[in-house]
Amino acid sequence: QVQLVESGGGLVQAGGSLKLSCAASVSGSTSSFSIPAMGWYRQAPGKQRELVAAVNSGGSTKYADSVKGRFTISRDNAKTMVYLQMNSLKPEDTAVYYCNAPPQLYGSTMVFEDFWGQGTQVTVSS
Repeated sequence: QVQLVESGGGLVQAGGSLKLSCAASVSGSTSSFSIPAMGWYRQAPGKQRELVAAVNSGGSTKYADSVKGRFTISRDNAKTMVYLQMNSLKPEDTAVYYCNAPPQLYGSTMVFEDFWGQGTQVTVSS
């Protein structure tokens, strides 16, 4: 079972920056785990969860229109960590941010399950 653990959320003033991190591992193990494709989602109160940014196995990225030019998703070389650098934060960015590993190929094994972290709260004050 893939385990994703987010960190880096907090309270920041509008215009400020935060960097979120997500570490991948296997449940019950202290070893990190390589995941080819990962992403960040967020869910604000009363709203549906939405994609913020994603990176695929080839390193291509995509972003929600609302965060383009302000947020940057990145990976470590081992693909065990994914980061979300958030700049020029706005009050409307306030949400719980979730790390995600979508259904994908792990080597030659297709895993159809979505994996999610527990979420980290980001609050942007005006």
